[in-house]
Amino acid sequence: MFVVRAAKILLIAGTFVASASAWAADATWPAAPAPAPSAAAVAAADKILADTGIKQSIALVVPGMLTELERNVTNTRPEIKDSLRQTLRAIQPEFDKSAQQMYDQAATLLASQMSEKEIEDVAAFLDSPSGKKYLTAEPIFMQRFAAIAEPWRQQLSTSILARAREEMKKKGVEF
Repeated sequence: MFVVRAAKILLIAGTFVASASAWAADATWPAAPAPAPSAAAVAAADKILADTGIKQSIALVVPGMLTELERNVTNTRPEIKDSLRQTLRAIQPEFDKSAQQMYDQAATLLASQMSEKEIEDVAAFLDSPSGKKYLTAEPIFMQRFAAIAEPWRQQLSTSILARAREEMKKKGVEF
């Protein structure tokens, strides 16, 4: 479940980066920032992010990174394990604050993408029986979809490369 949620965060982050890159290249990029979303819209976005597991996933990033750091360092320096663990516990709260700031930014960003009514409608849907069913089905769907999408992506990559080589060869260029 964590892997699916973490993959979702990476997918969302990648989508935001790709969207920002596309907007940056687009001459129609808005000159002025949109008005800040209302507190009600941000609260509804907060509920959506909590219901979809994004809030929990963000909260797990810092502990996961600290655990990974401890594992990596103690593989080569096992004698400092206890001291390192104490240090990491002591510094975790400052990084937990950054996770909370990231989460707040995510809620504000989501709230700014829709009208207040739309975002509240989505939050209400997720509270409905159908919404709860969707939240139960979505991680299973994502896992199963990833299992079929990755082989397709790999095949697509191979096919595109083969076709590009074929067409470039017609022009006398081989790579």
